[in-house]
Amino acid sequence: MPSFDVVSSPDLQEIDNAINNTKREVDNRFDFKNTNSTIERSDYSITIETTDNTKLNQFNEILKNNIVRRKIDPKFIHVKSTENASGNRIRQMVEILNGISKEDAKKITTLVKSSKMKVQASINGDEVRITGKKRDDLQSMMELLNQSDLKIPLQYQNFRD
Repeated sequence: MPSFDVVSSPDLQEIDNAINNTKREVDNRFDFKNTNSTIERSDYSITIETTDNTKLNQFNEILKNNIVRRKIDPKFIHVKSTENASGNRIRQMVEILNGISKEDAKKITTLVKSSKMKVQASINGDEVRITGKKRDDLQSMMELLNQSDLKIPLQYQNFRD
């Protein structure tokens, strides 16, 4: 029975490459001279630290541009609120989304059920498996999921006949 998995997981190596490109670009820009602006990634969070809000906004734009340039969906990046850091600086945490939450998995399964196609959806942890009798039904389900207005980026893995 043909099936595929719907997942939401970023390529961390490409995110690291985007962060390194952002560091390189910020180090070479004149408006960031003598600001000691930093960006670091640990697991699924990115920490940006700089001197003021305008530089923080520019830093975020540079990061988003580099992420898009590396062909990563910008929906993976969720910017959190800013906080004051030591030394008259500003720190911002950026979350990297990973996995499909229970609510989003339920939205996907209700979307599959409401489509009236001959496919079934089951939730397996942080992924959703969709099975059907025909390969064409599964491919049209992929198109339907791509056209839906879900707030998370989706990838498809393990397409089996």
